Amino acid sequence: MKQGRFSEEQIIGILKQNEAGAAVTQLCRKHGIGESTFYKWNAAQRAPDTAVSKSTRPSGCGRSKTKTAG
Repeated sequence: MKQGRFSEEQIIGILKQNEAGAAVTQLCRKHGIGESTFYKWNAAQRAPDTAVSKSTRPSGCGRSKTKTAG
């Protein structure tokens, strides 16, 4: 797989700049990325299966019981 230009920490930093109020178009120009890349990163960080989400999720989440035949 191709190695990206940005580390995960850099991506998170860019996304936090947007949360702080910076415009997407300005961030993309500053960092040399396309808007589609920015939105793809944003969607990936908000997905429930990312490493960041797993570490902040309470331990009691999810199904604790399995389905039984009956």
